[in-house]
Amino acid sequence: MSGIERIGGHLHVDGLPLASITETHGTPLYVYSRDILEQNWKTFDRAFGAVPHRVCYAVKANSNLAVLSVLAKLGSSFDIVSGGELKRVLAAGAPADRVVFSGVGKTIAEMEQALQAGILCFNIESTDEATRLGEVAERLGVVAPVSFRINPDVDAQTHPYISTGLKENKFGIAMEEATAAYKAAAAHAHLSVCGIDCHIGSQLTSVEPFEAAFARMIALVDELKNLGIELQHIDFGGGQGIRYSDEEPLDINQLANAAIKAVGDRPLEIWMEPGRAIVGPAGVLVTQVEYLKQNSEKAFAVVDGAMNDLIRPALYSAWQPIVPVIESKQPARVYDVVGPVCESADFLGKDRELSISQGDYLAVLASGAYAFVMSSNYNTRARAAEVMVSEGQARLVRKREIVDELFALESTV
Repeated sequence: MSGIERIGGHLHVDGLPLASITETHGTPLYVYSRDILEQNWKTFDRAFGAVPHRVCYAVKANSNLAVLSVLAKLGSSFDIVSGGELKRVLAAGAPADRVVFSGVGKTIAEMEQALQAGILCFNIESTDEATRLGEVAERLGVVAPVSFRINPDVDAQTHPYISTGLKENKFGIAMEEATAAYKAAAAHAHLSVCGIDCHIGSQLTSVEPFEAAFARMIALVDELKNLGIELQHIDFGGGQGIRYSDEEPLDINQLANAAIKAVGDRPLEIWMEPGRAIVGPAGVLVTQVEYLKQNSEKAFAVVDGAMNDLIRPALYSAWQPIVPVIESKQPARVYDVVGPVCESADFLGKDRELSISQGDYLAVLASGAYAFVMSSNYNTRARAAEVMVSEGQARLVRKREIVDELFALESTV
């Protein structure tokens, strides 16, 4: 039995009752399904069939070592955005030559770290970055493999905070600047131009914005070839969306077919950088109801999970399903599910119809991506524990923080 499903009124993760996992490890608690994680990665891999391709998991979505090690064992490549993420990927057992380094603000130290490790490729986001990387590579006596991230100016019709492919966004190089950037890099003795990259936004559930980006990127590939710059791969990025509410999840097979069609008979390996679509549906945040509170306007379910544990609702007004871990026969009421942090933005969900009592467990579904990884210690709150259900066992993969540890690096004056 695999997946997250309700059996006899009780939520289960890969066949184990979520309530029993929670009673063992406490709340707030993140629980991940290894089966869902593996199935979602394989969906991307299989969608491309025999076409040369690479699935580069976006580590920023969820960087727990257990998640990374499961994907490494499947043969995944990894998309990172910091030197810290590189260390995590290597610690999880993945080889450096499966790592692509993205991000707009790479430091000299991070470039040195990545070059010495022998990563697969750098996704370069500005001409100044290319100049810096060339200087670092020359000083180390190596050649840096590079791909430029191109901003195709495609409106992905997503939340403005997770839109990345418009001219107003900080990411990438404008299409009109790309040719000059590639010419300069190709002429540099310590840069090896090997690919091209784009990323237009996150939580996209339609293939059309991707197709628009594919067409613009392929036109640029052909233009570069006419200038004598032949590339080995094209990286179409991530952003593939999942179901939180009533969205229709992106059809990965349709997306892969569109990418394959766009590339045609060009000798390009196709890369993609999915994160949310792989790990998002695999996670659940469990929180306990501390109080049920009523004022003249609203009913509140005050829970022990808060915006420091899951910031997406406060940051993006994001909606995620919230359901009882064990179904109740209590009369249903409409609640705002709120946490104990002293901010009006501290909510996990508003206007939710729930049958609950004080002490019940609630599950926030689709919490595998951009959840624990974005958590904080605001209000000096210790971050949650993480558990992965693997091979019939609930394994603790990150222990709960202890408050004393939070100020261990501080001192008084």
